[in-house]
Amino acid sequence: MQLSRSLFRPAIAVAIATTLVATAGCSWFRKDNALYVPAPQDRPLEVPPDLDRPDTSSAMAVPEAGTTSVTRSTMGAAPRAAQQGSDSGFTVSAPRDEVFERVEGLLAGIEGVSVVSKAQLLGTYDIDAGDSKFLVRVTQAGEGGTYVSAVDPRGLPATGEDALRVIVALKAGLSQ
Repeated sequence: MQLSRSLFRPAIAVAIATTLVATAGCSWFRKDNALYVPAPQDRPLEVPPDLDRPDTSSAMAVPEAGTTSVTRSTMGAAPRAAQQGSDSGFTVSAPRDEVFERVEGLLAGIEGVSVVSKAQLLGTYDIDAGDSKFLVRVTQAGEGGTYVSAVDPRGLPATGEDALRVIVALKAGLSQ
């Protein structure tokens, strides 16, 4: 009897340990718990097939083949258009850098005109003439030509009395 009792105790301990392990971690004895199911707002977003790409119906139209770039197509056009329709500019047949240097000396000789600043890289002089403030712009216009113009702060041709007086004086000085 003593032998069976000594075997009985370890057998009970093994059976209890096996039962605890089996019910604690084994999925055979466990049912799904609704507390651990993700909420609807936590599920991944499902996008309908027609909404996964941007709407391109109002996109910009691609130009036809054979067009030139915007910058190259408009470089020489602005000075010619301003020359035809306004008295605020003129063309000189000399290189741009040479004309830019000559304009500085001519501006210094015009009465009531002061050069506030200049930017040779941009080809501009910031001018105060009387009550007017404007730019004198010196730009390349085609092959070997330079366009000299007066531009107001909005970027439009300057049409004020002082601007036209400066342009007339520059035209007379550069045509010599």
